[in-house]
Amino acid sequence: MSAYSNPVTAVLGPTNTGKTHLAIERMCGHSSGMIGFPLRLLAREVYDRVVAIKGKDRVALMTGEERIVPPDARWFLCTAESMPIRGGMFAGADTQGLKDVSFLALDEAQLGADPERGHVFTDRLLNARGRDETMILGSETLRPMIKALVPDAEIVNRPRFSTLSYAGAKKLSRLPKRSAIVAFSAEEVYAVAEMVRRLRGGAAVVMGALSPRTRNAQVAMFQAGEVDYLVATDAIGMGLNMDVQHVAFASLNKFDGQRQRRLTVSEMAQIAGRAGRHQRDGTFGALAAEGPGAFTPEEVYAIEEHRFPALDFLYWREGEPGLNSIDALIESLETRPAHRALRTAPPAVDLGVLKRLAEEDWVRDRTHGAVMVARLWAACGVPDFRKLGADQHVRLVSRVFGHLSEGDGRIPVSWFASEVARLDDVTGDVETIAGRIAGVRTWAYIAHRADWLADPAHWAARTGEVEERLSDALHNSLTQRFVDKRTTMLLRQIGKDAGALPVVIGEQGEVMVEDHPIGTLAGFTFTVAADARAADKRLLLAAAEKRLGVELARRAKALAQADDDAFSLNLPHTLPRRRPGPRIGANGDGGSPSPMSSQLDPGLRRGSVEGAEIRWRGSSIAHIALGPTLAQPRIKLDRALDALDPASRKTVQARLDRWLAAQVARHLPVFGQLDQILHDPVAGAPLRAAAAALLQAGGLLPRRAMGVQLEGLDPIARKRLGRIGVTIGTLDVFAPALLKPGAAQWRRLLVRLADAPREGATVLPRNALGADLPYGFRPLGQQAVRIDLVERIARAAHDGRKGRAPFVLDPALATSIGLHPDTLARLMAQLGFRTAKPDAAGRVQWMWQGLTPNAKPTAPPKDNAFAALAGMLDG
Repeated sequence: MSAYSNPVTAVLGPTNTGKTHLAIERMCGHSSGMIGFPLRLLAREVYDRVVAIKGKDRVALMTGEERIVPPDARWFLCTAESMPIRGGMFAGADTQGLKDVSFLALDEAQLGADPERGHVFTDRLLNARGRDETMILGSETLRPMIKALVPDAEIVNRPRFSTLSYAGAKKLSRLPKRSAIVAFSAEEVYAVAEMVRRLRGGAAVVMGALSPRTRNAQVAMFQAGEVDYLVATDAIGMGLNMDVQHVAFASLNKFDGQRQRRLTVSEMAQIAGRAGRHQRDGTFGALAAEGPGAFTPEEVYAIEEHRFPALDFLYWREGEPGLNSIDALIESLETRPAHRALRTAPPAVDLGVLKRLAEEDWVRDRTHGAVMVARLWAACGVPDFRKLGADQHVRLVSRVFGHLSEGDGRIPVSWFASEVARLDDVTGDVETIAGRIAGVRTWAYIAHRADWLADPAHWAARTGEVEERLSDALHNSLTQRFVDKRTTMLLRQIGKDAGALPVVIGEQGEVMVEDHPIGTLAGFTFTVAADARAADKRLLLAAAEKRLGVELARRAKALAQADDDAFSLNLPHTLPRRRPGPRIGANGDGGSPSPMSSQLDPGLRRGSVEGAEIRWRGSSIAHIALGPTLAQPRIKLDRALDALDPASRKTVQARLDRWLAAQVARHLPVFGQLDQILHDPVAGAPLRAAAAALLQAGGLLPRRAMGVQLEGLDPIARKRLGRIGVTIGTLDVFAPALLKPGAAQWRRLLVRLADAPREGATVLPRNALGADLPYGFRPLGQQAVRIDLVERIARAAHDGRKGRAPFVLDPALATSIGLHPDTLARLMAQLGFRTAKPDAAGRVQWMWQGLTPNAKPTAPPKDNAFAALAGMLDG
């Protein structure tokens, strides 16, 4: 005789003992059968398995919001509440089409101890029976309850197929592949999934609130190896079978509908048991090593040894309540159980809604007789999938019952259709779409009530279509938000041979690895793909560095062999401006001016901001930096070239050094000649000092600023300066060649001046950019005049005067330059002239009075220690 020949057999044991598989096999061996499951997802999973065995026309799926019932169905896969059997008249239970089957099984029967749904499982355990065989599946903790409540049942214990062991605490970044991370709220699931995406490329997401279609699509990604991690709620503990090797708990606390509490050891074991399937061992652990999120040694021992406290009661509620009146219904639902192993179930949502509606006079007016009381009780069973709060749910049920209790007793099609149409929208983020799925599940539940709508089959199909569309959209949103296939692929390849995967660089510089775009390569600069999130950029940069070495070396070789005209300059958008303070020689007040270089912004001196950008093939490769002198600027390679090997970098550096030296020699030869004087011992100290001052200032200085140096120059030194193109003018010392457009631009570049003024300008408004001495323009009142033209007017004035006698300056010269009369007057004053009495024709006359001499330096004191030291040095 078979071990299962008794009317009721209880098959008990931990997870991965094959209990559900055994029940499926037993059911398929009978002429008809039914299994009640705790989750719609699990019922759907087993339904697909049985369809593969028996065929679609012979197998039915019955859940609150999804029903597939062929006319000739003989095997039924249901949620516990939806099992079409006698007894157990729960709110919303469909009593039409009750089935009498040969085999019947109840899965996860230990859920009879669950405060929210326990009374349903307890009723099935007590009353649900098959004609020939009944099987109760559950954990070993259920044994005392089976003995007390079903004393004739045969109890069979099944050992776990594989070993479950504790692997300790591991951070998310160190979890092994094929891990499931369990959290206990949607918010926590999303947060963990986001971290996994950042650290490991992505994760599939499984929650009890997902539709089967979304759940299956997410699990398919995990099973197919597209992602190596799964983030789930405790829904995976209810028999959902996946290839999980390690279960990590993100938390050990959950909200049970009443309060936040720590998981029981049995609940921990139920979830941890998902690790390791059939003969393959599994491990479990936590993300936290200490604190409330960590396992205690006692919990670890209990889980590994499958030793859990036995249940000492199950929750119960009257399964066939009285329907004579609302009060009779409530009274029977609150009846206390007679058996000591049973305990009154806490008030469930359906009973809470019933009590709220019982307070309404219009509800009592419409519930005379058992038929209307039953209809009210059925309406109270509409599940609160939306979780928007008790008040909103009561309002929905109230409206549903209002329609069911008036007119033809059906819900108006217009209202139903508009609500479903409102939810038929696939736009929005994960939370928004998930909320719409919860909403459409409510309407799907209503559509599956046989007598609530005029055409329930049509509307069941309609809600099913909407749920499928939303489910597909949710799957896509979850995948887009929590899975980065590019990052996943790169994570698997990092550390392998760089040639293991081909790198393809498109015509526009796009970089592809195995058809996944990871960024673009412009010149030597790799830019991460624009759609990459901030946390992924370091990974993509590492992948690029590993795989672009050959291409970068090829480009470095091409650069080193490029002609001079292959390089171009790009001036910075912003450059340092002149420091606030007195302008040099602007007022002609005879004060002692400072050297021009001391009046410049620190950004104009060595070691400050980056200079002009050097470009090759449209991309930045280097910047011009200040060197020891303006005649010897340096090339600073762009940081992107750090990816080159040392030899390639050295070759590129040498090529650009040669190019820059050639450009300086071509455009600014006077800089090189001044630099030669600095290093020429024969030149003499005064000439070297003058050359140093000029070179530091970029080839032009007010004459007053060089007073001491000029006084020390002998005629030979002055001639040498003249030979290299330096003019010692009346007001300024400068090289006129530096004022030509090409040379002026390079000079501004090296001295770090803005790229102004406009090419060919001779006179500028006083406040214009470049209207200052560092740019070669002398400010004079409301205008600034180019210094070579200032010198031309100075020479014309000196050529026209005879001693100190009044003379007339040719006005055509000032007019041709564009000087205002006030500007000319200021200039002449600075040149040492004053106005004299107009001549007979009324023309302005000028008279030489001489330049104001530079102030003589004050002699140092002779009565201190420093004076004595100076004397010793002179002696």
